Amino acid sequence: MVSAPARTEVWDAARIARELRDAGAVRFGEFTLASGAKSDVYVDVKRAWTDPARLAGLADALAARVGDAERIAGMELGAVPLVVAVALRVGRPLVVLRKAAKEHGTRQPFEGEIPEGSRVLLLEDVTTTGGSTERSVGIVRAAGGVVDRALVVVDREEGAAGRLSALGVRLEALVTFGQLRASRR
Repeated sequence: MVSAPARTEVWDAARIARELRDAGAVRFGEFTLASGAKSDVYVDVKRAWTDPARLAGLADALAARVGDAERIAGMELGAVPLVVAVALRVGRPLVVLRKAAKEHGTRQPFEGEIPEGSRVLLLEDVTTTGGSTERSVGIVRAAGGVVDRALVVVDREEGAAGRLSALGVRLEALVTFGQLRASRR
């Protein structure tokens, strides 16, 4: 079994862009995004987090920005490995948000606990318009959690920051779409 190497440095945006590109997580061509928009670039962070060393590097970069959050949360599927890895790094509980509540059992829209008034940091793999992150904010706030920040590996810079700002949530990206494009050169 291959284990992730111990980290001594936190990856900067240039290193993250290079690691994503080297993992095949940034592809150029013609794509339809989840929002329905067309793009000549597709970003699939899952291609990077399936490698233990790359997941460790991304987790360290995200963990360095956790701040005073009491819980680390993210939407299934793309954010889950990031949430788990960061929670392990910082020793804080995690919450996995569901895209849709289960139709059986407790019908909870999330797994984990969100105590009333707890500060919850949202993690995302990629943001475009911010719709998924907005749903995540709604789930956490409906449960009584406080959300004022969201961390994302890649912000495609297509409106997510403004949409979240209107909700009182600051979006912070490890790397922006512009930086990814520039790294292609």
